[in-house]
Amino acid sequence: MPTAVASLLNNLTNYLMQMLYTLPVLLIAFPIHECSHGLVAYALGDDTAKRQGRITLNPLKHLDPFGTIMLVIAHFGWAKPVPVNPNNFKNRKAGMALVAFAGPISNLIMGFLSLVLFKVFFSSLSGNISTVQYVILDFIRYSVIINVGLFIFNLIPIPPLDGSRIIALFLPGKAEDFYYRYGSILQVALIMLIFFGAFTGPLMQMENNVIGKFMNILQMSNLT
Repeated sequence: MPTAVASLLNNLTNYLMQMLYTLPVLLIAFPIHECSHGLVAYALGDDTAKRQGRITLNPLKHLDPFGTIMLVIAHFGWAKPVPVNPNNFKNRKAGMALVAFAGPISNLIMGFLSLVLFKVFFSSLSGNISTVQYVILDFIRYSVIINVGLFIFNLIPIPPLDGSRIIALFLPGKAEDFYYRYGSILQVALIMLIFFGAFTGPLMQMENNVIGKFMNILQMSNLT
């Protein structure tokens, strides 16, 4: 078999194996992320997401077609945003910021809990690790990495990511209008950076930093 063909088949196999872990994790992470938005909005007085059936863990309710395509092509994607009516909040900007922050925080919590589960499960193993045990460990490891990645990615202050709603809390009216008016340009720039891999390095570095902090917490808690 020619070297180029063998290399292509090897890359394709690795990609398919990665997606076999990634997709199930996202089918859990995305609904929890979006439900967190909807639940906080509901707690603050907005029942829009509830009325539209978006406070659910059914992943089909949250999948965004283009976000899913980007996930397959560039390994970065997003879910369909939960509908929110800020006019139902006592404080529009503060309410939107809290709703936005709920999503990434849910991913951060899931990432930490996944790491705890990984450590507990790994420490329970003895002798040779079976194929099934190895698959379980790898799945949990992907859950740690993906959820921490979603936490960081969604905090980027570019519309429509959650970080844009958080930073808007600190912008005066005219600056906020300008920010959202030209947000589409920032969106295109972000997609291009993701597509060409320019964002991968910084994201991985930030992921490693967060996971490292988690590891320190677990060590101090004697869970490792």
